[in-house]
Amino acid sequence: MAGSQNFVADPRNETARIYLNGEFVPREQALVSIFDAGWILGDGVWEGFRMHGGRLAFMDLHLDRLFMGAKAVDIDIGMTRDEVRSVLEATLERNGMTGQSGVHVRLMITRGLKKSPNQDPRNTVSGPTVAIVAEYKEPDPELLNTGLSLFTSAIRTCRADMFDMTLNTHSRLNYIMALNQAIKAGADEALMLDDRGFVATCNATNFFAVRNGRVLTSTGANCFNGITRANIIALCESHGISCEQKDFTLAQVYDADEAFVTGTFGGLTPVRMVDGHAMPSVMGPISSMLREAYLEYAATCV
Repeated sequence: MAGSQNFVADPRNETARIYLNGEFVPREQALVSIFDAGWILGDGVWEGFRMHGGRLAFMDLHLDRLFMGAKAVDIDIGMTRDEVRSVLEATLERNGMTGQSGVHVRLMITRGLKKSPNQDPRNTVSGPTVAIVAEYKEPDPELLNTGLSLFTSAIRTCRADMFDMTLNTHSRLNYIMALNQAIKAGADEALMLDDRGFVATCNATNFFAVRNGRVLTSTGANCFNGITRANIIALCESHGISCEQKDFTLAQVYDADEAFVTGTFGGLTPVRMVDGHAMPSVMGPISSMLREAYLEYAATCV
């Protein structure tokens, strides 16, 4: 089994330096305290970036999402947007990755150190912990041929008044639990419904179905604030493909001609099966066209 986050191991990453609170350290020395808020209760935000055409694509959109999330949970990043951009570029340069392809970057920021392991942010005794992991990281190419197998989890997504899914926060245990259910059922990843039973998202990516030449995806109310998702929707419009953001059911998914998921790491990854219902084609014509259009577009955007 292989999930959408499966990657090809690259030995160059063994000597990569990790940015940690202003210093570049070897992987084995990239350590944080057990009193760090991120370790204690997942109190932090993160952002993923990917290099296309030798540059970090959609940088401003990713920074928008990062700063929105930090502000919403009252974490002071301690840097301006330009300073965050600079440390990202410095991390790439330090690792000889500037202008390269196939590089994925994970930026993680926690509230900082606590006096004692507890929830209260008033017990924070330091500035934020900032870590950047830049790696040569290509998605498993087999996924383009085999596609993903999805299993619908019993765990539902949260309404916005319970938890806002547009925030990229560290604590994602509910999605990990959904993924574990899918793995135990013999699938690769989890498909998740909203509290009303409509298709919402996957555990780490956003979901699309194709029926009768029309693309379907959720309303956006109960899915991740996906930058790739938004780009795919825009590409549908620019290429004359109908894309409806609406409530739809599992029955409509089972009857789909194609399905795929989207995310920063994999771009567009095809789905071969949902709950034992096989798609007529793994990488169908619309999925294939949108994937190529996305890669071409990403290579031109910063």
